[in-house]
Amino acid sequence: MKYIERAIEQRIKKAAKQFPAIAITGPRQTGKSTLLKTLFPKCDYVTLDDPEVRLSAKQDPGLFVENLNLPVILDEIQYAPELLSYIKIVIDRDRSKNGLFLLTGSQMFPLMAGISESLAGRIALFELLGFSWEELPSVPKTAKDCYAKMFKGFYPVPASQRVDAQTYYSSYITTYLERDIRQIQNAIDITTFQSFLQLLAARAGQLLNIAEVAKECGIAPQTARRWLSLLETTRIVYMLRPYFRNMTKRIVKTPKLYFTDTGLLAYLLKYPSPETIMAGPQSGAFFENMVIMEALKHKFNHGLRCELYFYQDSNRNETDLLLDFGQKFVLVEVKSTKNITAKLADFVKHVPFKDRPAYVVSFSEHELALAPGVKAIPWQKFDPAKL
Repeated sequence: MKYIERAIEQRIKKAAKQFPAIAITGPRQTGKSTLLKTLFPKCDYVTLDDPEVRLSAKQDPGLFVENLNLPVILDEIQYAPELLSYIKIVIDRDRSKNGLFLLTGSQMFPLMAGISESLAGRIALFELLGFSWEELPSVPKTAKDCYAKMFKGFYPVPASQRVDAQTYYSSYITTYLERDIRQIQNAIDITTFQSFLQLLAARAGQLLNIAEVAKECGIAPQTARRWLSLLETTRIVYMLRPYFRNMTKRIVKTPKLYFTDTGLLAYLLKYPSPETIMAGPQSGAFFENMVIMEALKHKFNHGLRCELYFYQDSNRNETDLLLDFGQKFVLVEVKSTKNITAKLADFVKHVPFKDRPAYVVSFSEHELALAPGVKAIPWQKFDPAKL
């Protein structure tokens, strides 16, 4: 497979010259270890996916770290978090040396907790999702081609190789359930958990009522919340939180659910082809999911200092995406349509954000001013850093 350059590369190379350690988290199969091995070809590579290596690391973590040939890439560090405190000891022997430990992990929150405790001030943190549009060799010009790419997904293997997407995601789910989920929580009913995943997929792009999902799945609400947390931890799903700081109106405080990869979403919903997605009732949800994830990838890849929210109040005044840059807000409405009319700008009249740029991201082919401060842009030109 030909290596595809990642947008985050320069930030990682710069950090490796400034910090003793770096860590890249993200879902499985997003190319974390491939990225590090490509950027640092002279480093030793050790994977804790190997059961024997993992056992050695857990039995005597101090000796394991002492025997490493530095600099080293340590893959899937979450399997042996005991190593982190010993990595700290090695780093503190000579704080002038940088780029000694290059870590990857597939479980974001547990790994971050361990790093915060052991390596604070000594490590630079990054997160890697699937390919963004800017990383792919070509960007589709038509809605049909866009849905075809969303169907295949943005993980490196299905996105860049001639593999059957359905077969790939079937294997991905099996691996994910057996390795990651069982490691975090061993006593779990896999069949019921798969049903839970499918019920969540049916709610992509919607406000998530977790009690309703629990009832439909036949599990307790606390179990559903725990399972949702697992899916967030492994970055299978992303919860977009509502913006409600300093707002006086009654506003929605329930998060919206998105999947970090549209190919996985298509597989869970059992869509057989991109044409069926495009013609189906969830075509808009898929397009919105893709745009929200593109914003998140830009944030991670380019280190954008912004937070992602949506806004919705009790009167159903809303905007799909609110980018909070601290000193300014950017409003984004996502519409899976090619026909652009001035009426699409109406959403800004009913949300309490004044003097802010607003955009309608759609399948339109040209940029078009809809109203003062409101512009329609083709989805291919959606770049949060340039809005």
